[in-house]
Amino acid sequence: MSRNSETVELFGRVAEREALEAMVADVLAGRSRVVVMRGEAGVGKTALLRHLAGSLSGWHIATAIGVESEMELAYGGLHQLCAPMLDRMERLPAPQQAALATVFGRSSGDAPDRFLVSLATLSLWAEVAEEQPLLCMVDDAQWLDQASAQTVAFVARRLLAEPIAIVCAARAGMRDEAFAGLPQQRIGGLGASDARALLLDKVRAPLDPEICEQVIAESRGNPLALLEFARGRSLADLAGGYALPSQSVPSKIERTYVQRLRALPSETQLLVLVAAAEPLGDPFLMARAAEILGIEMAAVDSALDVGLLQLALRARRVSTFME
Repeated sequence: MSRNSETVELFGRVAEREALEAMVADVLAGRSRVVVMRGEAGVGKTALLRHLAGSLSGWHIATAIGVESEMELAYGGLHQLCAPMLDRMERLPAPQQAALATVFGRSSGDAPDRFLVSLATLSLWAEVAEEQPLLCMVDDAQWLDQASAQTVAFVARRLLAEPIAIVCAARAGMRDEAFAGLPQQRIGGLGASDARALLLDKVRAPLDPEICEQVIAESRGNPLALLEFARGRSLADLAGGYALPSQSVPSKIERTYVQRLRALPSETQLLVLVAAAEPLGDPFLMARAAEILGIEMAAVDSALDVGLLQLALRARRVSTFME
């Protein structure tokens, strides 16, 4: 795989690139591979997909992007993946041809059984893979319609020795059940040194060191958050001695954190609020507040699990994207 320099979000993504390279090698050796990349909004999942696609030569690449407004359109996502392959449909058994033709609007008839649609998709992708290795990529997989998500998961669980790779990118904590049981890869923020390199590469003026470290800490290495900070900053902003703007993180990242927070139990939400309001980031003070509120500290576990709270470091980090 050759390095794709298109996306700056690949700063420091050595482990992720190596994992993708290993996946490609396995497929070329005759072993199908599936991976679901999970991470928060803006962490660079799309950049990794683009890097993967741009590094391949001689592969058939099928892509789909989940769209929230199309979640009610059955098989809309699957159509994105299969549309360039439909000239091979005549090679499929007649019932499978009919199933795909119906769900894609190429013929009329009653809605076919979903198992038959999934089986037809598996057969179609196998036909393509006989000619050249096949990569099926799904970005924003959390927004796929239910029928498409079930079909992709069905195929992913039944691949054996076909030269096929399926890579899905989805936000952490959203529709985990859609791809349950499939291999997962957690995509986290950049390390401090890589985050610093990205930030300094994009800021077109000298950046006060304290402000630089504050931005890195507040963003938790999220590339989109770092890039957003770098956009439109004045020389006065970058010189230091000011409060970090509350809107330095894009609203779509903020909404993701709000969604994850609202999914937590009410007692956990209250402890997250306590952590956000505690000015020193002292976990002992937070524990005392929980005692006064009559809440067991074990209630924070679910917030820790979804990355909204880092109690061992600075509790205040729980809400920096939402303040």
